[in-house]
Amino acid sequence: MQMVEWAKTGISNVAGEIALLAGLAMWATTIPRIRRKFFELFFYTHYLYILFVFFFVLHVGIAYACIMLPGFYLFLVDRYLRFLQSRQRVRLVSARVLPCETVELNFSKTLGLRYNPTSIMFVNVPSISKLQWHPFTITSNSNLEPEKLSVIIKSEGSWSKKLYQMFSSSNPIDRLEVSVEGPYGPASTHFLRHDTLVMVSGGSGITPFISIIRELIYASTTVKCKTPLVILICSFKRSSDLTMLDLLLPIAGSPTEVSNLKIQIEAYVTREKQASIEENSKAVRAIWFKPNPTDSPMSSILGPNSWLWLAAVISSSFIIFLILMGIIGRYYIYPIDHNTNEIFSNSLRSFLDMLVICFCIAATASLAVIWNKKQNANEANQIQNLEVSTPAGSPASGFYNADRELESLPHQSLVQSTNVNYGERPDLKRMLFDCKGSSVGVLVCGPKNMRHEVATICSSGLADNLHFESISFSW
Repeated sequence: MQMVEWAKTGISNVAGEIALLAGLAMWATTIPRIRRKFFELFFYTHYLYILFVFFFVLHVGIAYACIMLPGFYLFLVDRYLRFLQSRQRVRLVSARVLPCETVELNFSKTLGLRYNPTSIMFVNVPSISKLQWHPFTITSNSNLEPEKLSVIIKSEGSWSKKLYQMFSSSNPIDRLEVSVEGPYGPASTHFLRHDTLVMVSGGSGITPFISIIRELIYASTTVKCKTPLVILICSFKRSSDLTMLDLLLPIAGSPTEVSNLKIQIEAYVTREKQASIEENSKAVRAIWFKPNPTDSPMSSILGPNSWLWLAAVISSSFIIFLILMGIIGRYYIYPIDHNTNEIFSNSLRSFLDMLVICFCIAATASLAVIWNKKQNANEANQIQNLEVSTPAGSPASGFYNADRELESLPHQSLVQSTNVNYGERPDLKRMLFDCKGSSVGVLVCGPKNMRHEVATICSSGLADNLHFESISFSW
């Protein structure tokens, strides 16, 4: 009998049972075997957090639920801002298609959108799936490429394979609707503090290092500051994957951009004894997309001063929440409790609190976004006017001046600095111990075994100058 009791005051058992079931369902899908093999089930099941929190508050009451209010309040603000950003269609300028079933997408962005190396961004393509959002590493640099943002997508899952087929078909599309959330990344970087920077990657793990290399290119050419010696040790399964090295430089680079950067690339092809003639015959293709007036350049959802706007949204919405709850309590709840024989329901009180919280956050955040959207409108119009002069070719083919753009890339210096090894794996222990300098930063991104091997070498105590850092994207 108590299990089906919903008390007007005190603890509500039914609400607690519903919250418990939702929590157990989320917990069950976090088991590693289920999470990795059925990621979509894990992802969509976690939307049950809405039921969990709602009925948890109804179960214990708003007073006790305030123990989680600070964290949950910040989450609601962030979630609503991401929702507003995801409603926009962003401008996709071009794409580079690699023979190793990899695509680089280049988006237009406003000058005010800035981010640090190794940042990530969530991408949604409605024509493939309206619900799926996938995180990808941003490979461009906001200083070196102020009007463009790039991500690299390797065809490894069903979603990414469908995307690659769109661009690699004989009749490629000339426009693609895309929505994004982000970018998200570290608040600062510390790559310049080292004398030597060793980056160890496996397969698509090279993507975060591309953004770091472009940041160092900017620092060595524009800022004119001293940059560390860069040693890139990258392992690939097939020789076709070597074309990912072509993405180290932006699509609109110039020969002077890498002249001041000291870089050494050691590439390893583990499953082939020599270069494949068939794969070498395939070239990287560039696709330029037609501009559309409904698409807008990527911009920060709260403008350049996002931290100030975020602080204003949080503080003002919470103050308004306190004022509204004071008014509701004084003129609605208090008369019922004290002037009648009826006791005001705790569940209804908690529901009103949650409703007012959502209203205050939605109102203040929407006003901040609308204000910044007007500020970004002029800059977006200027960017779209510049894009009218996008290279034009045969609209039916979708390939606009691809050969000219690729031939202008400053690959000569990179080719001279690259040493390709076939049929072997890198001797990481020897290569790391041979690094000179008082401070050697060792960054690794790739398979779990590779990360553990590098971590073991750096923590062995045989070399005091190695400083280890892992970049992991495994679930």
